[in-house]
Amino acid sequence: MRHKLSRGVTAAVVMTLLVPQPAQSQREPAAGGARNPVQRSQCRTPAALPDLGSEAGVPPFDVQVPYATMEARAIKDKGAPPPPPVAAPPMAVSAADSTASEAIVAAGSRIDRGERTTAADKSASDSPVDAKVGPRRPRPYPQRQSGLLTAGEHDDLLNPELYAAYVRRSDLGQQIADLPQLDTARILTVEIKDFAGNPLGRSLVEVQCADGNRLLLQTMSDGTVTLFPGLDNLSPSVKVRALNQDWRVVTIPRGAGGQRITFTSNAVAVMAPPKLDLMLAIDTTGSMGDEIRYLQSELAAILDAIRTRHPGLDIRVGFVFYRDVGDDYVTNTVPLTRDFAAAQGALAQRYAGGGGDYPEAMDQALVRAARQDWRRDAVKSLLLVADAPPHDENMGMAWRAAEHLRANRVHIVAVAASGVADKAEYAMRAMAALTQSRYLFLTDDSGVGNSHAAPAIDCYLVTRLDALLRRVIDSQIAGRRIEPKDSEVIREVGQYDRGRCIIPRSRLPEQ
Repeated sequence: MRHKLSRGVTAAVVMTLLVPQPAQSQREPAAGGARNPVQRSQCRTPAALPDLGSEAGVPPFDVQVPYATMEARAIKDKGAPPPPPVAAPPMAVSAADSTASEAIVAAGSRIDRGERTTAADKSASDSPVDAKVGPRRPRPYPQRQSGLLTAGEHDDLLNPELYAAYVRRSDLGQQIADLPQLDTARILTVEIKDFAGNPLGRSLVEVQCADGNRLLLQTMSDGTVTLFPGLDNLSPSVKVRALNQDWRVVTIPRGAGGQRITFTSNAVAVMAPPKLDLMLAIDTTGSMGDEIRYLQSELAAILDAIRTRHPGLDIRVGFVFYRDVGDDYVTNTVPLTRDFAAAQGALAQRYAGGGGDYPEAMDQALVRAARQDWRRDAVKSLLLVADAPPHDENMGMAWRAAEHLRANRVHIVAVAASGVADKAEYAMRAMAALTQSRYLFLTDDSGVGNSHAAPAIDCYLVTRLDALLRRVIDSQIAGRRIEPKDSEVIREVGQYDRGRCIIPRSRLPEQ
């Protein structure tokens, strides 16, 4: 980062989240980084995670360390690596490119950064017409405000066609053998509702493939499970059931297209005290000083605001701080705990240092996070705060850890700091989409810190980061997308409709 419900319900008996099977991981790397061409089982589960052993080289957290001392330590350390080059400002897209007859609600983002609308392209006179809701009121665009980090967010599952185009147009797959491939153009969504139409979170969904292998996954708070036929290696026909109802046979199409199956309970959802397990995996290398200071000052306020929205919320918080191999420590884990004062004290003594090259040990941090004691009946969220990807040869391990987090129904909320370039954006967006979550990215609107590369995204709203984090976590608990108030929006990029991008037909990606 730079300075950077559904209602909780008591649902059917929750079994283990994933049935252990002798399945091979998709695109499992072989020796030397080559892809392993072995046959994969249907309804596959990720391969086991490695045992990283005990954490070494971690400084004790027994005294408060003043910021001045932190800065002095950072100077003595290896220093911050130079940030990757910031992409040149994209060309403007005129309002004439979009008309009421052409505008449709599409899904996704574009890899073609030269066709995105930027802050400079938006003015107070812009008032594009939305074919669905009529003339749109222009968003305010105030002067930069010192000390207030700003950010946007994007949900690639709400924009699947454009995300698929983003993946197709990327050449990163030629550079990284184990780059994750997530085909959002082919999705099977299973949703569970109660008699009144409310989502049933943490309910069991069972999927059986033709070879007999099965997947067991809980619904998120919005009552859904998202399956990816390619990643999950679903057979051409699968059986699905939930709520102890009869099996339903579903044919998986070979081409693009989403499917949705709904199961309805005869009972009304029962309110239960919500629980939240919140883990933060934070890159603490030399370029992350502003982001660390921001979290040190804002995290308590963000959680207090969430508690106010959800009285009686049972919160546990934990951290995985990480740097890179060769630094004074690679990972340092603070396990999930209700002792927030102790956890906050550990965060307060973090300072940025080390690094040296651009990639970092994100893979080890994700493995540590995946091995945490996540509660089955809690909303589970991992904030991945980073400005760099894992090393190319470790991308497969990072993705495997993300798959284990998905199996445990943990949302990976990727928070991209300044310095994020193509590899980091690609990996972090894939992890967010995999776990039914969102990709967050800092913007330059605050005037704080280094420049932030514009994301390969067509539309988004810019708000203060603290308000955005509250809304994202609140949405995960509530089981529904929560939009910002008009007064919270600093500016709008593109044409935004409750998380979806409205794209003129002339700019839709080719199939």
